[in-house]
Amino acid sequence: MTTVRVLLVDDHPIVRAGVRSLFDHRDDVEVVGEAASGEEAVALARHLHPDVVLCDLRLGAGMDGVQTTAALRAQDPAPAVLILTTFDRDAEILGAVEAGAAGYLLKDIAPDDIVRAVRAAASGGLVLTPELSERVGQVLRAPRVRLTDRELDVLRLLATGASNREIAKALFVTEATVKTHLVHVFEKLGADSRARAVAIARETGVI
Repeated sequence: MTTVRVLLVDDHPIVRAGVRSLFDHRDDVEVVGEAASGEEAVALARHLHPDVVLCDLRLGAGMDGVQTTAALRAQDPAPAVLILTTFDRDAEILGAVEAGAAGYLLKDIAPDDIVRAVRAAASGGLVLTPELSERVGQVLRAPRVRLTDRELDVLRLLATGASNREIAKALFVTEATVKTHLVHVFEKLGADSRARAVAIARETGVI
């Protein structure tokens, strides 16, 4: 029986310890390393050559789970990556899958299901629950919002709570120009307020 080599990535030591315990006394799965950040995970993977990386989505400062997934999948050989997180927004799930993740698991999943998912990912399978798979499909089938680079700049600043004057100052444009960009952003997103525009943008992965 081939042993599946697993690298755990989470910025909370107690979470890593709990996940590691799931694989204790299993002859076909071995935890070969732990990382507290995306950068550490990428470096360790080059030396440990895990078959599967079990990675959280939020990793504190630095690379997040999606960026870490993309970097790991660019390695040769590339490990399978499973996202294990508490966040289940459609945009985050889609972002992980588009980055090359073999699956997306929520932390309230049954322990045995995590073990089965690791084995499935090591065999080249895509691991998504039927519900998450349907949600990803819906997002992929929906028309993608296309904003210009400047509209994205305005939207990202808007998401920080910046006023029109503050956005104009940051982008070296007039407030009138900012208002024009916001009109276009609202129209494209189907939003009727600043807060709603930011919410829709986050839900759909625009920002």
